Order: sequence, then structure tokens, then C-alpha cells
Amino acid sequence: MGLKMDDIHAPTVPSGPATNGVSSIDHGRKSLFELMNERDRIQAELSALGSVLTSHGVDMQTSLLTPDGYPRSDIDVAQIRTTRARIIRLKNDYKWLMEKIEKGLHEHHASLASQPAPLLSNGAASSADSMAHTSQATLIATVPVEAPFAKVNSVARSSPAETAGLQIGDKITKFGYVNWTNHEKLARVAQVVQANEGRDIQIKVIRSGENVELQLTPRHNWGGRGMLGCHLLPL
Repeated sequence: MGLKMDDIHAPTVPSGPATNGVSSIDHGRKSLFELMNERDRIQAELSALGSVLTSHGVDMQTSLLTPDGYPRSDIDVAQIRTTRARIIRLKNDYKWLMEKIEKGLHEHHASLASQPAPLLSNGAASSADSMAHTSQATLIATVPVEAPFAKVNSVARSSPAETAGLQIGDKITKFGYVNWTNHEKLARVAQVVQANEGRDIQIKVIRSGENVELQLTPRHNWGGRGMLGCHLLPL
């Protein structure tokens, strides 16, 4: 059983500036639903901006100067610099959003779990209703973080995945905000990776029946392909 849309929309959390003190997110109080929509918008824009850099054959670290210190003439240096600045700002906004969404979800789940069970006319709580209420709150709070949605098929040596401690056979239950309900055939995992280059991503896996929490930092230039150095298979 998942969260109802009106349940997600109800709780609100304060909106504010990102870590760099400048945010493209409106101030005031936003509902979880609004924050999630904003998160999706930022992910889409980051993907588009990443394509702009790729079209020039550069990334966030590529030098834009010639060996003698002049701007390169084979690329649009001004556009690349503007794109990079926008990416940095959006990544700060994204990090702030994810912190607020995670906090809001925890508060929402805690609120559901603490709601009293319905009372009968004589004032006694209905045991059936109480059990149903408790089961629903527990299910909402625990299923998304317990159900695995991907399996680690390979891990490259000296990769960010190996450094984080990922192992072949690990079953992933959480990758940043991504879980079994929203991974969209692992497309959201790729979005989280792209939006968090150089930043720690919280990962939860099931390994030999045990729950293990890891911190993975996506990065280029580790000596192999991609920013993770591992291959995931959807379950």
C-alpha cells in the first residue's frame, strides 16, 4: 500500500535557500508533493544541462583554456561556463530539497504511526480497526525502504562503488531518495548519480540477509567508465 496523493500533499516544510545561500526555489512553505515536483523539475534540467556539456565534449572538470592560458577556440567557452554555473546552483538546490523531503517523509510517517485508533460508541477502541491502522502505518513507513529493486552484478576495482563497499550480489533497497516504488527501471538512479557528482549518496542494501548502509560518492576520472564503476540489474 502506498501513500495517497492527498496524504503526501498535506504536510508542509519550510522552503529556503540552498547551501550556497542562493536558491532558485521559492521561499515560504511547500508541501511534500510540491517539493517532489520541484525535485523532478531539477533532475530534468540537470539532465538537459549535462547534454549541453556532452555536446561540447566536456564535463564539469574539463579545462576551457589552451596550454598557454587562452580560452579554447574549438568550443563555446561562454556557454559552457554559464551551463556549469547553473549546474552547480541546481545541485545545491537539489541537495537542499532532498534534505527537506526526507525530513518531511519521516515526520509524515511518525504522524501516521501516532494517530489514535478509532473508538467505538462506548469509548473502547476497536481492536480490528486498531490493528488495521497500525498495519497501514507500519506498511507505509517500512515497505519502501525494505523491498529491493536492484542487484549489484559487477564492481570494478578502485571504483567509487568499491570504495563505498558495494559487493556483487548486494540487493539495493534505497539509493538516495530512490526505492522500489519510484526507480522507473533504474532511470531515477541515473538521475541521482548525475545530480550528486562529488557528493555522498546514502545507499541501503541487503547482504546475506543483513541490512547494510553505505555512502557512495559518484565521480569521474577514477580510471574507468561512468561515475560509479558498478553494474546494476533491476529486480
